[in-house]
Amino acid sequence: MIRVGFHDIARLAQNVKVRQRVVATAVTYMRRVYTRRSMTEYDPRLLAPSCLYLASKSEESTVQARLLVFYIKKIHSDEKYRCEIKDILEMEMKILEALNYYLIVFHPYHALPQLAHDAGMSDATQLIWGLVNDTYKMDLILVHPPHLIGLACIYVASVLKEKDNTAWFEDLRADMNVVKNIAMEILDFYDAHKMITDERVNAAMQKLTIRI
Repeated sequence: MIRVGFHDIARLAQNVKVRQRVVATAVTYMRRVYTRRSMTEYDPRLLAPSCLYLASKSEESTVQARLLVFYIKKIHSDEKYRCEIKDILEMEMKILEALNYYLIVFHPYHALPQLAHDAGMSDATQLIWGLVNDTYKMDLILVHPPHLIGLACIYVASVLKEKDNTAWFEDLRADMNVVKNIAMEILDFYDAHKMITDERVNAAMQKLTIRI
């Protein structure tokens, strides 16, 4: 159901045209809420757009609630998804309470271009960015520091591109056991959802196992 919520947020965000960072923050809010509250108490069909609404404000890219309501009605024919402005505003308050009004979210995005450049992976920036985006379909952001998630995505991209960045990673003095574990989680996710061909996933996993 969380993955459904992610897709609802992403689809709605595409229509209202907000930055990927807003989507990432909204998804993080949603995941944080569900670590403290149940889905019976917080319906994901209303929680998803409400998290996007709150995230748009916290990321200073405010989207009006009425615009969200308009696109929800346009996107979903199912009446269960329908909501009004007051529903989003009420859910926003419930989200704030569930999060104890703590809205700060750190993401891997800011340092990503520079890290990719330093790793000699500028030509793979789009791949790395896509990997980071996909990590929000998992619960990694609740478990690991953002910079390690970013490094894991660069690590996966290095493996997929068959580029040996061992020395660069060693110079960073990052916890490579954690980085590699995150990388394995990402590849496991792709394997489970067939988002990358089996051949590429299996090849990457074999290389990771050898390097670990």
